[in-house]
Amino acid sequence: MELDWNDVEDIALQLMQTHPDIDPLTVRFTDLHTWVRGIPGFIGNPEKSNEKILEAIQMAWHEEYQDAKG
Repeated sequence: MELDWNDVEDIALQLMQTHPDIDPLTVRFTDLHTWVRGIPGFIGNPEKSNEKILEAIQMAWHEEYQDAKG
């Protein structure tokens, strides 16, 4: 499956699977950017991301994290 920057929910799920014990709110955007680019199947142009996109990914990941921690 190919992912791009606008696939926020799918990216969040992948990050949750890859980093299940990390609170997303503690992750710096620079690290988040790197981790997203490292997701298998991620095809997004690194220069096409911005703070708004990274924040949306972080918030979606945080929701998944909260659900998992129950």
